[in-house]
Amino acid sequence: MSSSNSELIYDLHDNPALLPSVTAAFQHLLASFVGVITPTLIVTSSLGLTEYTPYLISMALFVSGIGTAIQTKRIGPVGSGLVAIQGTSFAFISALILAGNQVKANGGTSEDVLALLFGLTMAGAMVEIVFSLFVNRLQRIITPLTTGIVITAIGLSLINVGMTDLAGGFNAANFASTDNLFVGLGVLLIIVFLNASTNHWLRLSAIFIGMAVGAVYIALTKGLDFSNLSSLSIVAIPTPFAFGIAFDINLFLPIALIYLFSAIETAGDLTANSLFCKQPVSGPVYLRRIKGGILGDGVNSLLAGMFNTFPNTTFGQNNGVIQLTGIASRKVGFFVAGLFVFIGCFPIVGGVLQAIPKPVLGGATLVMFAMVAVGGLKLLASYALDRRSSLVTACALGMAIGVMMVPEALSQLPGWLENILLSPVTSAGLTAVLLDLTLPGKHVKSVKETSPAVKIPLPTTVMLDMKQRTKESPSLYGAKVR
Repeated sequence: MSSSNSELIYDLHDNPALLPSVTAAFQHLLASFVGVITPTLIVTSSLGLTEYTPYLISMALFVSGIGTAIQTKRIGPVGSGLVAIQGTSFAFISALILAGNQVKANGGTSEDVLALLFGLTMAGAMVEIVFSLFVNRLQRIITPLTTGIVITAIGLSLINVGMTDLAGGFNAANFASTDNLFVGLGVLLIIVFLNASTNHWLRLSAIFIGMAVGAVYIALTKGLDFSNLSSLSIVAIPTPFAFGIAFDINLFLPIALIYLFSAIETAGDLTANSLFCKQPVSGPVYLRRIKGGILGDGVNSLLAGMFNTFPNTTFGQNNGVIQLTGIASRKVGFFVAGLFVFIGCFPIVGGVLQAIPKPVLGGATLVMFAMVAVGGLKLLASYALDRRSSLVTACALGMAIGVMMVPEALSQLPGWLENILLSPVTSAGLTAVLLDLTLPGKHVKSVKETSPAVKIPLPTTVMLDMKQRTKESPSLYGAKVR
């Protein structure tokens, strides 16, 4: 167990026991489950492919598990070596629906639609794979300023999802009812108070306990809906290229652009992950993680197209889980991957998880997603923001919040451009990168870099406390800092 930092119970390389590993992994699963399956639900319902929905959801979960294992393990140069959950980004949804509708307009069948979508997924993966080769040369773009802004935008955009679920879920008949708000806020408060506990078990179980209490309350008062289970098959067998594969260069360009912006978003997610895991957020180790993570996204998207699901990218949801539970161990990542693969192969298990009431899920995810935004603000706060950097930050976050609040402001743009900029993360990232490259002035440095020689004397009480701790744990506090 790691004791070097009070915010982490287990660090990246620790080996927690089975029970805490499974507990933390299940909380990662709950935080990411809806995000993994929702893009598939939206795409299939929009394109009239509902007969294939159960199988496609199973494949999304299966590939998410395989991709998470690759990212966590880091096979050669592929993968970040962090607990990086994989799933389809919402940024791809509009472009996939646009491509599918075009196939249908030309008289294509449902199988033709799926063949094209999976072909575009695999072709786009090559864009991200090639992009990853140049990450080391893009340090002018991937700076602490731009990644801090992107992380904050990721958190802000996810908060919108969490709050919608807390109120009952999108298009819910009882949306914003007092019952939904009561349950959602109750779950949120339980998680917050348990997480503030000094007991490690309460902290790492906070999300699970909060959601369990909320689900039991709804089960006793209203009952849970398991009607969807009757339509699910017992086993789903992953079959490569089950619908064939096709390609169209005209429909490929918007998806190729989104892959590029997805890579920048992944850099932000992995920076937040590194920040919460107490890993470097600059230097060669950090850049190697970013390069491997983006390359991992590309390889996992190739697998996604092969196994009949949509583009894979690194999720930001689980960063909040790491922050709240204090468990950053890679061992947990393998448990998460195993759970996703298991659920993908046995759809009925995923159907049970889908029955979790939205207010319960929203109460848990709202606080986790907000923690992601706070992580971005922490990264920004660790740098000496001058007037230039403050302008970049203000404009980028202004664009992100603006497109979330007034999406119709982009309605007169060309369709492909509107689809790209409707993502708050993409809007913030593009604005930050463009302004950081074009505004005159020097780049800000870390506060540590700007004042390396400053020594702040510690109060006598702190010095005495450190001496006492050194006597108690000489191996920890007596080691020389290098």
